Amino acid sequence: MHGGLSESPPATLGAMAKTLVIAEKPSVGQDLARALKGPFQKQEGLLEGPEHVITWAVGHLVQLAEPDEYDPKFKRWRMEDLPIVPEHFKLVVRDERSRKQMTVVSKQLGREDIGEVVNACDAGREGELIFAYLYEKAKGKKPVRRLWLNSMTSAAMKEALAALRPAEEFAQLEQAARSRSEADWIVGMNATRAATIRLRSSFDGAVSLGRVQTPTLAIVARREEEIRAFTPEPYWLVDATFEAAGERSYRGRFHESRGAGELRGPRLATEAEAEAIVAACRGRRATITTLEKKEQREKAPMLYDLTSLQREANNRYGFSAKRTLAAAQRCYEEHKALTYPRTNSRYLTNDMVAEIKPTAELVGAHPEYRRAAEYVTGLDLLPLARVVNDAKVTDHHAIIPTRSEHKPEKMGADDKRIYDMVVRRFLAVFHPDAVFENTRVETTVPAPDADGSAPAPDGDGDRGHVFRTRGKLLLVPGWRGVYEEVAADARGKGEDEEDADQQLPRLERGEPVNTVQIGSERKETKPPRRYSDASLLGAMETAGKLVEDDELREAMKDSGIGTPATRSAIIERLIQVAYLERDARALVATEKGLNVIRLLNAHPLTSPGLTGSWEHRLGKIERGEDSREDFMSDIAGFAGETVRELDQKLKDVRIPRAKLGPCPVCGHEITENRKGYSCWSREDPGCGFVIWKSKAGKQLPVAVARELIKTGYTANQVTGFRGRSGRNFRARLALRQTEDGKWRVEFDEEWAREGAKPPDAESDAAQLAAAGRDGADASQISQRTAA
Repeated sequence: MHGGLSESPPATLGAMAKTLVIAEKPSVGQDLARALKGPFQKQEGLLEGPEHVITWAVGHLVQLAEPDEYDPKFKRWRMEDLPIVPEHFKLVVRDERSRKQMTVVSKQLGREDIGEVVNACDAGREGELIFAYLYEKAKGKKPVRRLWLNSMTSAAMKEALAALRPAEEFAQLEQAARSRSEADWIVGMNATRAATIRLRSSFDGAVSLGRVQTPTLAIVARREEEIRAFTPEPYWLVDATFEAAGERSYRGRFHESRGAGELRGPRLATEAEAEAIVAACRGRRATITTLEKKEQREKAPMLYDLTSLQREANNRYGFSAKRTLAAAQRCYEEHKALTYPRTNSRYLTNDMVAEIKPTAELVGAHPEYRRAAEYVTGLDLLPLARVVNDAKVTDHHAIIPTRSEHKPEKMGADDKRIYDMVVRRFLAVFHPDAVFENTRVETTVPAPDADGSAPAPDGDGDRGHVFRTRGKLLLVPGWRGVYEEVAADARGKGEDEEDADQQLPRLERGEPVNTVQIGSERKETKPPRRYSDASLLGAMETAGKLVEDDELREAMKDSGIGTPATRSAIIERLIQVAYLERDARALVATEKGLNVIRLLNAHPLTSPGLTGSWEHRLGKIERGEDSREDFMSDIAGFAGETVRELDQKLKDVRIPRAKLGPCPVCGHEITENRKGYSCWSREDPGCGFVIWKSKAGKQLPVAVARELIKTGYTANQVTGFRGRSGRNFRARLALRQTEDGKWRVEFDEEWAREGAKPPDAESDAAQLAAAGRDGADASQISQRTAA
């Protein structure tokens, strides 16, 4: 019997040595048991079979020790003790739950009948670290081999188990993993302590800084500063509807002429200028002076890596990066439907080419993919140039469907959406280009002569008002046919440059038309958009630069902030420590987050380029092109410089406290303090009125407190509150006075007035990303501060 699980007592051990398999979590251990010779007997924290013992780590059982493990004096945060740079890092068991499983793992590692150990943790840098720390802490001495999995199907596991690799092959990956972990500890621990010590009077709780989180915060905070500093300016647009003979109508937007046939943009500075154009063109005959048609070919998008999958799921469905990763991980582990998701590659390897058509055939068993799958399987020669590249695959290839039977009907809504995205992308990449016909039309309303009469148009565009029209027609669906839609990004968006793309009737150059409708519209310039999960992930991937082109973004990956596996956790960490909030899909820097970046100013810790260069070096350590010793020496030096700079820069900093006007009860000035807004002061205790900053996981900003003091309620819903599940919700607030005379800020919503709990999460219908927390106390400082 192979892979059976039973509850019976362990069998008597024979003389033959057994292999200990250590997985990253229980579910993977159970899957491995089905691929190995059984039966397996279930015990506390392990499964035992005739030839193998399988146990698991449950994520990180072991972590780097806190500073006071090295010296009790570090319990107190003092500037003179910084920087803290251990010569050798100590390891500790994470918590009591971890201690129980760690005891099981250590006991198995110490068994005399265990001949070798298989590291079956996730195949990547973090999985390597989990095993390395666990093995070191347990004082493991047995020889180790590595199980390297890209897929969790039974066939893939059996194949990998039959081809275990020597642990020595992954020594450089382990060095990079340890370097990343220790670098984050050194930089984060020292920077956080230095900033917190110097800013105690300004902030309540720790000022969390880190090698990856701080430059990420800086990207969002600096965008928020741009938005706040932005002053909208009015402008006017003039739009007309033209009609040719036979009721062939189309729209056009006025563009100012530079002369010699060259056009400026459509924006007009004054209403008077716009109305003059409307008056000059209303009801007039015009001529189509330009009609150009060009063919545009659009390549299929590349296969997904984790970051591109997270970005598109955010744009399409409003999923947070964390939510997408969780769904992709379930599709990998539970459903066995997708390959390993925590990858930074968008390519396949040459040895996978033979699997492409069989995989397409398997997904084609589902009606919605049948036509696209049949096209792929029917190709005599697969187009592989943009798909297969061994040099662009390091740990893991792109995310694709597995070669096994998939059951989408058994997946949850999130998992099914992510699965669908990956399947369609996999099929689309083997389809031909989509072909569009782009049409540019210029319609000229001739300027009247001096006597007011209208001359015949001369067609040169210099003597009249020119209106531009843009059309786009899909000629050959190509890869877009896989999606059974023309995606929004294939249609024009140009609000200002021209009218949006439209389906045009048949038109001819030189043809006369009538101006049947015309009018002007006042607009205002808009500030830069706030970052969403999608755009922030893109900026992190390319070290702060917004790069939309697939190939160019691919070339910049090695200099990005963080890794695909860690970026979603970094965003959630910034929300957890109250530096960012979600407002629908937008990520908004809080006052605390803004102040942290303002105070750090141009410190290298805020630079995406700096941490991007470090990520690049970690990649070189993995490839044996850089040394761990040199990297860690540079990190220690940087930490020392950072402590000295923060000590000097923040020594006498005092953040000005906001004044919010007279107290509604006693009339004294309401002043901001670390924990709230009140009329208290050392000189005068006031009447006791206070609005506490902390409310349902959110720090109420000055603007909200000011509105509550002035009107007693907020006119609009306030975003960024968190329910007990960790998911976001929004609500109006109101000031209420209790029976004992105290004032409280309460939710001013129907559910609150009826005594119900806050909603669990914003609805999918509203397309709002639900951002989960990992349940940690934001005030605690552990090595997660460093990231």
